[in-house]
Amino acid sequence: MLTPETDKKLFLIDAYAIIFRAFFAFAKNPRINSKGLNTSAAFGFTNSLLEVIKKEKPTHIAVVFDPPGGSTGRKEVFEEYKANRNETPEGIITNIEPIKRIIEALNIPIIEIEGYEADDVIGTMSKMAEERGFTTYMVTPDKDYGQLVTEKSKMYKPGRGGEPAQIWGPKEVCEKFELDHVGQVIDYLGLMGDASDNIPGMPGIGPKTASKLLKEFGTMENIFANTDKLKGKQKEVFETQQELGLLSKGLATIITDVPVEFDEVKLEAEEPNPDKIREVFTELEFKGFAQKILGEELVITTANGNQSQLDLFGGSSETTENTEEETTQSAPTEIRTFDASKVNYQLVDTPEKRKALIQELLQQKEVCFDTETTSIDSLNADLVGMSFSFKAGEAYYIPFPPNYDEAKAIVEEFRPFYENSSILKIAHNIKYDLKVLRRYDLYVQYPLFDTMIAHYLINSESKQGMDYLAEFYLNYRPISIETLIGKKGKNQGNMRDLKPEEVSDYACEDADITFQLKQIFNPEIEKEHLKSLFYDIEMPLVSILADMECEGVAIDTDFLNDYSNRLGEELARLEQEIKKMAGMDFNIDSPKQLGDVLFEHLKISAKAKKTKTGQYATSEDVLQGFVKDHPIIPKILEYREFKKLKSTYVDPLPTLRDPVDNRIHTQYMQTVAATGRLSSNNPNLQNIPIRTHAGREIRKAFIPRNAEYVLLSADYSQIELRIIAALSEDPNMVQAFKSGEDIHASTAAKVFNTPIDQVTREQRSAAKAVNFGIIYGQSAFGLAQNLGISRTEAKQIIDSYFEQYSTIKSYMDQAIHQAREKGYVETLYKRRRYLPDINSANAVVKGFAERNAINAPIQGTAADIIKLAMIAVDKKMKKVHVKSKMILQVHDELVFDVHKDEIDTMKELIEDAMENAAKLLVPLKTEMNTGQNWLEAH
Repeated sequence: MLTPETDKKLFLIDAYAIIFRAFFAFAKNPRINSKGLNTSAAFGFTNSLLEVIKKEKPTHIAVVFDPPGGSTGRKEVFEEYKANRNETPEGIITNIEPIKRIIEALNIPIIEIEGYEADDVIGTMSKMAEERGFTTYMVTPDKDYGQLVTEKSKMYKPGRGGEPAQIWGPKEVCEKFELDHVGQVIDYLGLMGDASDNIPGMPGIGPKTASKLLKEFGTMENIFANTDKLKGKQKEVFETQQELGLLSKGLATIITDVPVEFDEVKLEAEEPNPDKIREVFTELEFKGFAQKILGEELVITTANGNQSQLDLFGGSSETTENTEEETTQSAPTEIRTFDASKVNYQLVDTPEKRKALIQELLQQKEVCFDTETTSIDSLNADLVGMSFSFKAGEAYYIPFPPNYDEAKAIVEEFRPFYENSSILKIAHNIKYDLKVLRRYDLYVQYPLFDTMIAHYLINSESKQGMDYLAEFYLNYRPISIETLIGKKGKNQGNMRDLKPEEVSDYACEDADITFQLKQIFNPEIEKEHLKSLFYDIEMPLVSILADMECEGVAIDTDFLNDYSNRLGEELARLEQEIKKMAGMDFNIDSPKQLGDVLFEHLKISAKAKKTKTGQYATSEDVLQGFVKDHPIIPKILEYREFKKLKSTYVDPLPTLRDPVDNRIHTQYMQTVAATGRLSSNNPNLQNIPIRTHAGREIRKAFIPRNAEYVLLSADYSQIELRIIAALSEDPNMVQAFKSGEDIHASTAAKVFNTPIDQVTREQRSAAKAVNFGIIYGQSAFGLAQNLGISRTEAKQIIDSYFEQYSTIKSYMDQAIHQAREKGYVETLYKRRRYLPDINSANAVVKGFAERNAINAPIQGTAADIIKLAMIAVDKKMKKVHVKSKMILQVHDELVFDVHKDEIDTMKELIEDAMENAAKLLVPLKTEMNTGQNWLEAH
């Protein structure tokens, strides 16, 4: 029962405003459940809604949605209203239905009025509520609602990132916008415009200027009546653009007479429906929210058959303290944490204990091991200890002395275990441990089992960290390293600072948890589509990558310093030329200033686009579209290229040398790219530019280790085209590759109906563009842009291409069809790429998934083949005991440090291994060269 009318609190939720904000809050780390559904929008929206209910305890509540067609009235006035908005992300579209089910499960009414936007409905209902004695809170981050604020109708901006919610009344709105009274908000919005809604506003007027003008003149109309008091450009704008300003003000005005029913009884807050809550939260895998609402545990069976008791991406932001009443009724099961009474973790700190443990290890078929070190730098980290586990709940920790020789002597005691080829050695991110042990002259022998790589093959879209996997699969939260050595930063300590007794439980737990995860992942890995991929490709590759990372590559710092100076001089020259062309001084590196110069001052195009913040878009892809409109554009693009080369590669590379051997040691990751390709970081050597002359120069900095060596680069020739020929079995393309023809000239001859010896350079270029474009689903529009021809010509070329290579078209159609049926595509080696958007109702999103259905098997097969080639090359090199080393892998290219006495041997060995790494319907071809630097060898 309500007391006085002043107690009536109505909360009106602007659904899409909260949904969009929630979705983009998770943009860098989306929440994906075990079925592959991105649940970020539903999660964030639900979290915000429950926070409002818990903290504000509304007596009345409703959630208001925009109708599918938006505001028909505004579009009648201004056809371009909201016309420049991007397609709604698929992650939002797929969440709308479950979000509405969540709202219904909470017994909250949903309001949606055809032809009127949510802000119009909320504006109308807030006025109705005032007349009925309510205090209304409009829940939204949208500044436009400021025009509706009164002492009885307030904006409620939900908190984010730990910040509390904000409530804006008239005072707060006026302070925020620097206005005299709330009535000026509409004028303020009309003056500024809104890029996201495509409301034009008055040219050149930003928030500061809008506030200043309104303080002086009061209203937009009064500014128009006093243009004689304005000066310069501002005077010209307000004298000539009155219609535009009034249109913008009208578009920004929220309607407050929408035909919407106001039923106090229906709006009353009610208790949620437990059955519906259980149903929708089980489906979404939102266990924490169920605990919050119902005070009971949900056991969720995930898509892989595991029973999980937490949300896939953790549940910390959902958890809330339970009241005593909730606890006594149905206490939720907490995620388990370390309990010494339930495990058998032992500190092995004497020679006798070590000897007994080693004997025990040698009796096992599989053992998990882990290393504790002084840093994450595996090349230079010292061992602090090792832990072992071969039974769930049981583990052993061996501490090491700080003296290297003494530590090495203890490592030596464990050599019989690590070199035993009948024991499966298990670890999480095992490559790190292998590299650490190599500092102590210990090379761990196959067979190996990396739980991180195993899980990546099972679910490549998921997080792969051990702590996360422990929570998801074992309902267990491991001891945080930060509780031992402090948070990351300059003041963080390391394991060497602690006593062995303080490290033991943490280290034992790592080995124990990883051992348990292996038991869960193993049945999946044993499945037909994963077993060979894991044991024949990914695990043998681990040791090879460890070798390559330890070797590193030499760089010429003198060359890089000289090139940095040359780039600096070029940048200074280009800066002067650009400013001269612009006819004014400005900051070229400022996107806002650059946009104003190009599109306001120089007026290079009327087709300029604006970003959500209202400034002109000046990204590289945008400027490429204007490259023929003004000579300043190529200069700006060249300036940006040189700036990026200098700051991203030339200047940082010398600083990334290892302090011990002065070589660059990249790290290769097997668990990042969904296609299966290796990724490189710290530094990323796979991104060293190759397309431009200035970019290629950087490769000159990569040199042999000394005068006795040269660099050798071996590159697969057109491997992706060969793979598509093999996958499609297209007779024309297969024949061209088998006969050794120039595939692009051969394609041109067929497409343009010309003898191959009469194919022109332009025809070959067009055919090459089509050959490679087909792999990425290139359209006639894309080909036309690429070649600088009309869309009609481009379409004719593509149509002719598919007439000559009809089997390729059939293969592409079949790939999409199979993806729709199975939900995934596979490489020749059964590596799967799941495509949850392949049946999307959103044409843009579905098109992207369809292109992936065609491309992923090709790129993925190429990734598998280069890995097989690395394994084959490594095996042959070890067999003949060469001095040469494999040091880099960049997509389809392998780079070697080759001893000059072994050049012929290595060329023959590499060619044989790479060209026979896979047996396709067409031959694999390798191109190789040697040089005194990487550019010469490429």
